[in-house]
Amino acid sequence: MSAMSRSERLVLATRYRLVSRIGQGAHGTVWKGHDDLLDRAVAIKELRVPEELSEDDRIVFYRRTLREARAPAQVRSPSIVEVYDVVIEQGRPWIVMELVEAPSLEQIIRESGPLPPERVGPIGRQLLDALAAAHRAGIVHRDIKPGNVLLDGDRAVLTDFGLCFPAGSASLTKSGHFMGSPAYVAPEVAAGEQATPRSDLWSLGATLFAALEGRPPFERDNVLATLSALANEPAPVPRNAGPLAPVVSGLLAKNPARRLSHARAADRLERALAGPRSGRRPPTPRLRMMAAIALAGATVASCGIGVTALVIGMSRQSSGPSATEPATAATQARAGAADDAPPGTASAALVVRARTDNCRIFVSVPGPSMEVLSDETLSRGDARQYDRPRLNAVIHDASACDVWVNGQRKPLGESGRRQTYTVTKETSGS
Repeated sequence: MSAMSRSERLVLATRYRLVSRIGQGAHGTVWKGHDDLLDRAVAIKELRVPEELSEDDRIVFYRRTLREARAPAQVRSPSIVEVYDVVIEQGRPWIVMELVEAPSLEQIIRESGPLPPERVGPIGRQLLDALAAAHRAGIVHRDIKPGNVLLDGDRAVLTDFGLCFPAGSASLTKSGHFMGSPAYVAPEVAAGEQATPRSDLWSLGATLFAALEGRPPFERDNVLATLSALANEPAPVPRNAGPLAPVVSGLLAKNPARRLSHARAADRLERALAGPRSGRRPPTPRLRMMAAIALAGATVASCGIGVTALVIGMSRQSSGPSATEPATAATQARAGAADDAPPGTASAALVVRARTDNCRIFVSVPGPSMEVLSDETLSRGDARQYDRPRLNAVIHDASACDVWVNGQRKPLGESGRRQTYTVTKETSGS
């Protein structure tokens, strides 16, 4: 009878039955199993004990395996494979885990090539959340790489928490084989320092780099060449990262003190996922007008005419409420009944009253030189009225403001939707 068939007939702790081999690596074999007690499918990792260990070292190995298997079992995250049990059988430890039947990120990269930023971004966010949960519990993964990331539909799952390096985070064995994944190990860990949460973040950056570029940042032909590049060469700039480039580059900072923290990485990633509008707000029409004034003023000044004269001339042409001046009694009224315009404003061309504190308005007089009457956010109950022959108005949240045009109340718009009005005295359009 072969070793495989003997193992396949093995039942661990009288309940975990091995069904079939899923995969095998340097540190052990992963089996698909079945929990006969709870009648559910499980994954079982058979850890390989290093042959060179003495009897005392084997005891330490078992104790550490048990301790590091218990730790992630206490962490609850949808992006972390759940650990169910640890069993010592046939002189070696077996880890019983949640079965996730899905390809790894490594398989997907190998079969399909680099992934687009819009797919890598959500993967990175889930892995970052998983690491944050683990690090809060005092757990350092120490072997983050595409092979340990499973992609189950839209769910990214990090496997092998603290189980791949039970004898040390990074070292060269007597035979010269690197313990772990040198292409994804942080520089300080490769130099012999202890693994930390910051080193996990570096490995996450290398994993995202590989997802975007098809290869890890410092991979070379052999282990020693890879470690040499890691120690002596600057991190390459990802070419296919798009909006994720600041996240990946920040995680790959070689100095752990300058590396992105969880919070900063999450912030940059959220900005990247939200798109270009998530950061700086686009300039408002008023700001664009001010920039045009400044440019015109600079041009006039270069011809020998003072900029001050230009600004004063424009000020004299302006009338009506200013965005920077407090509204007077003639231009502001407190709210009356919900369906009635504020008192004294029924004949005005345009009246706006804030339903909530999010009533942001921009009102201007169209023409060759646009005159801005208001660019502000009103407090709930505040009202403004404008009585010009022609007006343009933008309500940034159509559900936050009540609007009357020539005395007629306009229907309330949808929440969060921008509404534009073009007003002519005694007539209306929107």
